[in-house]
Order: sequence, then C-alpha cells, then structure tokens
Amino acid sequence: MQLLLQVQKSYEISGMYSKINEDGEQEGAGDFRKLEQLGEILNALDAGDSILVASSFSHLLNLANLAEEVQIAYRRRVKQEAKKGGIGDENSALTESDLEETFRRLVNQLGKSPLEIFHALKNQTVDLVLTAHPTQSVRRSLLQKHTRIRSCLSQLHQSDITSDERQELDEALHREIQAAFRTDEIRRAPPTPQDEMRAGMSYFHETIWNGLPTFLRRVDTALKTIGLEERLPYNVPLIQFSSWMGGDRDGNPQVTPEVTRDVCLLARLMAANLYFGQIEDLMFELSMWRCSEELRARVVQLEVSSKKEDKHFIEFWKTIPATEPFRVVLADIRDKLYQTRERMRQLLASGKSEIPVEETFTKVGQFLEPLELCYRSLCETGDKSIADGSLLDFMRQVSCFGLSLVKLDIRQESERHTDVMDAITTHLGIGSYRDWPEEQRQEWLISELCGKRPLFGADLPMTAEIKDVLDTLRVVAEMPSDCFGAYVISMATTPSDVLVVELLQRECLVAKPLRVVPLFEMLADLESASASMSRLFSIDWYLSRIDGKQEVMIGYSDSGKDAGRLSAAWQMFKTQEDLVKVAKHYGVHLTMFHGRGGTVGRGGGPTHLAILSQPPDTVNGSLRVTIQGEVIEQSFGEENLCFRTLQRFTAATLEHGMHPPIAPKPVWRSLMDDMAVVATEEYRSIVFENPLFVPYFRASTPELEFGRMNIGSRPSRRKPQGGIKSLRAIPWIFAWTQTRFHLPVWLGLGGAVKHVLERDSTRILILRKMYDEWPFFRVTIDLIEMVFAKGDPRIAALYDHLLVDQEKLKNLGKDLRRKYNETRALLLQVAGHEDVLEGNPTLKQRLQLRDRYITPLNVQQAYSLKKMRSSSCIQKNDNAIDEELNSGKVSSELVTLNTTTAYPPGLEDTLILTMKGIAAGMQNTG
Repeated sequence: MQLLLQVQKSYEISGMYSKINEDGEQEGAGDFRKLEQLGEILNALDAGDSILVASSFSHLLNLANLAEEVQIAYRRRVKQEAKKGGIGDENSALTESDLEETFRRLVNQLGKSPLEIFHALKNQTVDLVLTAHPTQSVRRSLLQKHTRIRSCLSQLHQSDITSDERQELDEALHREIQAAFRTDEIRRAPPTPQDEMRAGMSYFHETIWNGLPTFLRRVDTALKTIGLEERLPYNVPLIQFSSWMGGDRDGNPQVTPEVTRDVCLLARLMAANLYFGQIEDLMFELSMWRCSEELRARVVQLEVSSKKEDKHFIEFWKTIPATEPFRVVLADIRDKLYQTRERMRQLLASGKSEIPVEETFTKVGQFLEPLELCYRSLCETGDKSIADGSLLDFMRQVSCFGLSLVKLDIRQESERHTDVMDAITTHLGIGSYRDWPEEQRQEWLISELCGKRPLFGADLPMTAEIKDVLDTLRVVAEMPSDCFGAYVISMATTPSDVLVVELLQRECLVAKPLRVVPLFEMLADLESASASMSRLFSIDWYLSRIDGKQEVMIGYSDSGKDAGRLSAAWQMFKTQEDLVKVAKHYGVHLTMFHGRGGTVGRGGGPTHLAILSQPPDTVNGSLRVTIQGEVIEQSFGEENLCFRTLQRFTAATLEHGMHPPIAPKPVWRSLMDDMAVVATEEYRSIVFENPLFVPYFRASTPELEFGRMNIGSRPSRRKPQGGIKSLRAIPWIFAWTQTRFHLPVWLGLGGAVKHVLERDSTRILILRKMYDEWPFFRVTIDLIEMVFAKGDPRIAALYDHLLVDQEKLKNLGKDLRRKYNETRALLLQVAGHEDVLEGNPTLKQRLQLRDRYITPLNVQQAYSLKKMRSSSCIQKNDNAIDEELNSGKVSSELVTLNTTTAYPPGLEDTLILTMKGIAAGMQNTG
C-alpha cells in the first residue's frame, strides 16, 4: 500500500491537465521532468513490485468502472421514479431512449396514434450480431467476479436493506474484490474459436435468456401507458440474435469447416439445455385440469401412442378425463428436448448418434405447435391471465432463440471466392476467371446461375484455401438451415462478388441458400456500392432470388483506417442514402448492417445517438448491428445492462422510423463534401504516403506487442507482411488508444475545418448551425470531442522521448502533436465550447477521476517497452536507417520483435498488465 501511495503522490506532483504549447509539448521543462520522475520511480521497481503496481491500478480501474455503472443505474432509477411522480422535463428525450418516454413523445408531441406505434413495433426487427473480434481484454474468470461485485454494489443501494444485510454484503464485497486481486489477469494462451463461442454464449445463460422476456413484458407495460391493452404477439421478431463466433473466417485460419460444424452443434446443445432446464418449471406451473377439447384430443393421442395401438384401448382412454392435461403435453416436449440434447452431445463427441432424428426437434415449428395449443386452450377456458404468464415468456424465447440459440453468419473475404472460381474456369479450360473483366465475369456467372449443369466434380485441383471455402459451404448444406443467418463477403467491390457466392452455394448443394450480404469497407467501395447494387437488382435472376429483400453491410473500421473518421462517416452517410434510393427504385426492402466497433475510430459511441443520426429512411424498422468484444460485456454483462441495451436499440429504431431526423441542407452537403476531400488528402498523405510514418508508428506505440495479450484467436494482420493496409483496424486503433493520442479519430479533421474557414471565415456560422440542427454532424463532432477529453499529448510525447531514437521520426511526432492541438482548438470553435466536454460535466469528471490511475500505467508501459525493445529488438544501425530515411525507402519492419528472446523476469507480465489497465481506463482496447 505504501508503494501505491508513493506512485500516486508522484503522479499528482506531475500536474494533471498541464498546459500544452502550440508545438504539442508540455509547457515548461519542469512539467515534463515530473513525468520522468514518476517514470524513474516505476522503472526502479523490482519485478514483483512492478507487477503489483500495474495489477493494482488495473484492478482499481475495473472497480471504478463497476462502481460507476451501478451509480449511473441507481441515478437513472431515481430519475425515472421522479418522472412518474410528475417531476422532471417530460419534453426532453432521455439519452437512454427510454421506451415509455419514447412512446409518450411520439403520441403527445408528434401526433402518432397508439395503434401506429403498435403496428410499427410488430414490423420492426433489430438483429444484434455478437462477434469474436478480439477486443475483450478481461479474462472470463474475472468478468464473473466483476458480475458478483456489481451485484453486491447494486444491493447496497436498496432502500429497505437492514444493518445485518449491509454487513453481510460488505463482507461479500470484500471477498469478491480480494478474489479478483488474487486472480491472474493474463491469458497465458490465445483462445480457440470454440472458446470464444462459449464465452459469447455464456451471456445467454447469464442475462440474455431471461432478459429478453423481461424486456418484452416491459414493452407491453409501456404500451399500456399510452392506452393500448393488447400485448405484442409472441412471434414478433422485435429482437433477434446472431453470431460471427466460429463463422468469421476472414483472415482467421483457425476457423475451419470443422470449427463451424462444432459451434453449430454446441449452440444447439446449449439451446436444448436452456429449454430443458425451464420446461419442468412450466410443467409445475400449468397444473390446472380444465382444458379445451382440442387439447384433450392431443392428450389422448399422446397417451395412446405411449401405450399400444389397440382400437378398444383408444376408446377406453377417451372416456377417462386427464386430471393434468397440460403436463401431459409439456412432458412430451420435455422428452423430445432430452433426446435433442443427447443427440447433440453424441454428435459433438463422435460425429454420430444412436438417437433417431424423428425422436428429436429439428424445426422450431415442431416445438412451438404444442405450446401454441396450450396457449389457445388456456385462453378458451377463461385462463388468459395464466397463458400470459410463464407460458408466453417461454413461447417468446422459443420464437427468438429457436433451436440454434443464435443464427451463425459465415464471413469470408472476396478474394478467396475469386480463387475458387479461377480454379474452376481453369479446370474447365475456358480461361482464367481472375483475368476476366467484370462484365465478362457477370455474364458467365449469370448464365451458369440460370442453367443447371454442375461446374466441377471430385477431380477439381484445389489448394488448401480453395478446399476450405468449399468444405465450409458443404457444412452449411449438411447442418439444419436454421443454424445459419447470412453469408457476409468482406472487401466486396463488385456485383460478381455476390453472384459468385450464390453460384457456389448451388454447387455445394445448399438446399436453403443463405442470404448473401456484401460488406463495403474501403472508401472507394463505399462510393461505388449503390452502382453495384443497382446492377445486381437489374438482373432478373437475382431480383427473383432475393424476393424483395436485400441486406448490405457497411464497415466502419476499415473505412476509418482507409480515410479517417470524418471522411468515412460522411461517405457512409451518403452511401446509405444512395442505397435506399436504388432499393426503392427496384421495390426492394433494404436492411443496413452496421459493422460498428467499440471505439469512436471504429464507429463506436452511444447506441441511441448512432441510430438517430442515420440518414432518413435508412433504418425503416429493420437494423443489424455488430456487438463486438468488450462491448458485449458492457451491453449484456448484467441484467440491468441487458435491459438497457435492448431498450436503447428498440426505442431508437422505432423513433427513427416514425420521426426521421432532418435531411442535410444543400449548403451543408457542399461543405461536408469539401471538408471530406481535404480530410482524406491530409490523412492519407501522412498515414500512407509519408515514408516516415510506419517506422514512427511502430516505434512510438505498442502495436507490435499487441499479440502478447492473447485476447483473440485471429491474427492482427490479414497478411503476415505489409504496412498499415494489411494491419487490422483493431490493433491499429488499439495502439493509438494505449498512447492516449487517438490519431485515427482526429487526423484530417483539423485540416478540413481550417481549409473551409480560410476560404471564408463566415462559414464558422454555418458549421455551428450544422452542429445545432443536424444530428449526424453533432454526433460526429461530440464523439471526437469526447476522444480529445480522453487524450493526452504529453503522454504521447513521453512514448516518443523513450522509444523513438531517430531525430526525423521525433520531428514527425512533434508535427503530429501540433496538428492534434490545432484540431482540438478548431473542434471547440465549431462546437462553440471553451473546453472539451463543456456540455457534459459529468462525463468530464468521470474521465478526470480515471486519469490518476491511467497516467502511471502509461508511464510504466513506456518504460517497460523501452526495456523490452532494448533486450529483444533487432535494431539497424543509425547510418543504415538514415540512408533509408534519406532515400525514402523505409522498411515496414523497422522494429522486429524476437519473440523467442527471454525477457528479464516480470517484464512481459508488467507490459500486458499496463495494456489491460489502460484499456479498462479508456473503456476500450480497439
């Protein structure tokens, strides 16, 4: 404890929020020297103390997050109670997109009728797609302890708690915190895709399974507040769940066809387990003897089939009244669930099962039919209130989760499909598909799709990669169709990318083809997306195939990495508008699939704001969104979090559909177009065109050490070699988040604003009007402002001071920090603020409280990186590097870590703990 207090005191001396000069450096050498003094204290620690300090601050940040969550939830409940008591401003929209408040606002302020709201909800679908993207840095064993800590804190807020109960909760809280401190924070081996799937599915056990019916009951209650007594039908697809865990093979060699089969079977086993655990509770509840004739006939049928097929015996049973008819029907469901569960166990264990398929559930309709029968019977005999209890909850669960718990998306990169088609056309002797122009590809693919001949047989020569693509589709053909959702094509660029997958599904005998979803990611691909979809819709075969429905995915991560946050956000806005126009022209209902990450640089931010800032008519009651990594825990880690997540998505989607945001004015569009061009040019001129940038990036950030955290099964690069383009968006954002510089978020914005103001200084008035009136622009600016509140250029300067050796690289860092401060000032000018987060003092205070723990971790990380690299790096001599810098031919592998090097004791653990602690403090990794 004395050691931690010493570190804390040294931090406080270092001067938080010291003034930064226009060169991006700490004003006054003494201030920066104080940071170095803190570093000297931390650097002098032995291995054990170093690990202790890093671990302690990391745990403290996690505990601060938990306490903050509970406090926010408590204040929200108090506010809600105050509103119900007539206190508060009913005219203001809650930031949480509260259901009841949203319904009342739509009725009272916007003139919508309760019936309109009801019909909109019945036709609305939000599909939340859980992904295995490696951004969850906290181990599952710790997350479970955090859940119990959160529960203890929540109970301490209860008003009717006794002194004895408070003491017991205090003791339990102490135990859980101590257990967390004694648990190893570090994953010693990377997870497998199956591990990731089990971790993701655990949220269904803990919160989502019971959270869904609880939430739907709240929807019913909120409808009553606006005078509507009717409940939502049990089979309304208001909320759906999908997964990429075990299906996302884009650049992940560990996701094999066998893995995909395993995770499908595992999900069906988990679903059967959950249903089986609940069916007996339902049997216990439905003990009544009165039933409809329809149900009684089913009971007789079940009783007879379990005995013998004897005519006289059947007539005998018809005369005997069943005293517990519902239990007979539910017992049959229970027995089939048991057989279903055991069949899945056997298939997972050996690939074979002795249990006949006929004795199991294979389609969700088989499961729902007897439940519907029980519901009808209760309603017909005057027991509707009983029907609307646990039975309705159970039916809603079956309707939502089905037999597979979640629908698995398959994702593959477009070039892999091109490889397959090239092998086929070469084998057929008709040329190289890869060399064909797009028009020839489309013509050939359409002719084959309209025909019936098989394209290849067992004699097709194939590489391991080609075999993987085809075997994956054969698994899709083999497994029940309700296991799967969409086939997502990453890096899609042309119509042929979609047609290829359609043809390959037919060739691999997929009886019920998956819907094919192109993912447009890079800036150029987003720009041409509407033209590609227009060409697809003009093809009669394709238009008939999709039956009036199309899904298109837009990628926030790679588009941001390609062009910067501002340009990517604006292009995605325009792309969605154009796609909706094309879809309307062809009479197609379009669903936008948003590939959002957790950080602002990857499309993250408050859910309700993200939805309400989308262009008009682009949500239209249908939405898919990825929930990635640590955001899964933040969304579903606890019952209240789960409820709030479902509420946010539902209420904001409803409001966007019934009260769309305003469309941007022509002058706003023109200004955004000008700014986007300048922002893209500035961003790319530094990130992709400056030969110094890659060496600077790798020297000044922990990007190369990212893989040591073992937080995901997927490699950090699509290709082993290459620069920024081959680097995935997650480690790209992660590296800048760790150094508190957040470069991908703000780079380009300052140059864009400066450009438009230099041409006409009065444009600042237009920009402020855009900020005040246009949700898209306001959300964009507010999120970047929030990132500036988390940033600290003096920390980035410390990393440069310790890790960057070459003067030319140091100068690049100084120049970037100048741009950082210039951008910050211009951003505040646009928002009309004197300081960051001026309009959100609560968030500002929360960030300031965290800073006292994050800054020592940053300092400790920088010194640890310096030690690691001095002992393990293969460094070029100064003359060789200078020659490359002068020639403009800088190696993209300037810093190459020798992973076999034995580091000094505790050094690697210290580094990983600082990474995890900073991620907790920033509340995201990447």
